[in-house]
Amino acid sequence: MAKSAGAFRTISEAAEEVGAPQHVLRFWETKFDFVTPVKRAGGRRFYRPQDVLVLKAVKRLLHDDGLTIRGVQRLHREQGLKKLVGAEVAALIEDGALDSSPPVDDGALETSALQRLLRDLEQAKARLDAVLSP
Repeated sequence: MAKSAGAFRTISEAAEEVGAPQHVLRFWETKFDFVTPVKRAGGRRFYRPQDVLVLKAVKRLLHDDGLTIRGVQRLHREQGLKKLVGAEVAALIEDGALDSSPPVDDGALETSALQRLLRDLEQAKARLDAVLSP
């Protein structure tokens, strides 16, 4: 099942969508103060749609346009987010229009993940029981 456009993404989903490895996204967080995923219990990262757009812009600037990390930092410092992601997308981010998902309480994402894990484990147990039963 595909996620809705406004859904939060895990780091693996964001990395796939951006086209960069997970460790690169974590590295960019240390170099760019405007890359700020939501962090939940245990330090798990969840990326909003606007975070993914910003990451795509960073990748484009670094890989396609040939800027250095310092070049992207300078561009952001001197010209702001609008220059990085484009004025139209920046306006949507600032207005919160891209964050169409309702506010999530601290435990909701963790509960959802645990429920999925429990369902997967129950299905695996059922398959094992079927194989092991005489």
